[in-house]
Amino acid sequence: MNYLYRCFDCGVEHYADYIEKNLIYICPKCGLAERNKPLKGVLEVEYNYELIKRKISSKKFLTSLAGDYRSYSVLLPIKSTVIKNSIKLNPTLQNIIFDNRQISVFNDTLNPTLSFKDRASFLVCLKAIELGITEISAASTGNAGSSLAGISAILGLKSKLFVPEKIPAPKRIQIQAYGAELYVVKGTYDDAFDLCMSVSDKMKWYNRNTAFNPMTIEGKKSAAFDIFILTKGNIPDSLFVPVGDGVIIAGLYKGFYDLHRVGLIEKIPKLIGVQSEGSNALVRYLKNNKYEFIKTNTIADSIDAAAPRNLYLATDVIKKTGGTAIAVKDDEIIEAQKMLSRKYGILCEPSSASVFAAYILMSVNDLDIYTNNAMLIVTGNGLKDFNSLTLWNKTPEIKTVAQWEKYFAEGNNAVNFT
Repeated sequence: MNYLYRCFDCGVEHYADYIEKNLIYICPKCGLAERNKPLKGVLEVEYNYELIKRKISSKKFLTSLAGDYRSYSVLLPIKSTVIKNSIKLNPTLQNIIFDNRQISVFNDTLNPTLSFKDRASFLVCLKAIELGITEISAASTGNAGSSLAGISAILGLKSKLFVPEKIPAPKRIQIQAYGAELYVVKGTYDDAFDLCMSVSDKMKWYNRNTAFNPMTIEGKKSAAFDIFILTKGNIPDSLFVPVGDGVIIAGLYKGFYDLHRVGLIEKIPKLIGVQSEGSNALVRYLKNNKYEFIKTNTIADSIDAAAPRNLYLATDVIKKTGGTAIAVKDDEIIEAQKMLSRKYGILCEPSSASVFAAYILMSVNDLDIYTNNAMLIVTGNGLKDFNSLTLWNKTPEIKTVAQWEKYFAEGNNAVNFT
């Protein structure tokens, strides 16, 4: 194998065969997965970069197909014979103008299950196939669950999902439609996470839990490769990233880190972690260097995590890139969701809209160090959270044909339902 596993906390390296064949998820030496606390001993994949350098070139990479794991299989911890089973993702890049500034939007809402989480689910499922495993579990606020359910259906695997009772109905129905086993927990996402951990261990299911399974970070890093391809190598100076458990932001860093190690880029973008004020553990930790479990309350369910499992690694990558973290109000998130949809044609869920809300707030405060040459990472389709859309879209009035004819005859020419 051209890679090994290294512990983020203690730095000890482990042979890949030992970790994978024994279904070890976090560091055997120092790893801890405690209730309502971030994980310790998260394992990162480290490659033989000197060997990979001889197999890769900027020209070859930039002419590859974005969203296709076969395009950059040399930087993925999966055998090439298994990678061929991967399904193409559908990332798009769109430029929008706000306050006379151009902002890039990396839109990952057109993937098979309409979210960024397909990146992690694909890699987890491919690793399961490589290891001869057919049953996979995960805890989720919704997107990771519907993603695992959908990707498992595509690849012929069985999925078992643990979700909190407040999961948005569209995400719950999506999970059920894919035929997954669904366990709705009377409690929070953190409760579902801990239950999934204990049950999966007893049942010997392959556990996809975010950050816990190293493949989740490795899968999500593929977005950095796609950004490199779609921008033709002209990567942004900063990325606004929604943060719940902190795996997307850590994954993006890992992707750019890999590109830097093989000599394809000279810099890694600043990473700006975005949270809701009602779920802001990362923002608090960056400010106080102290973790405290505080119950959450936010409309942005996909970034609702009182105990971000990847808190320590997420904090580290933000600091390494000269980035920062910011929390925005729920009403600012909804206003940003409305603006993205009506002004730019981007229909995303609240967690994704949070990054635009954060950009607006920083722009108003003249934080040019973060807002110049910036990119927003949009991770979930708006139809996954129907309730948030009803907050700013009224139910239309119903009239007969005769009543509408009378309406227009009276000089009316538009109906305003906002």
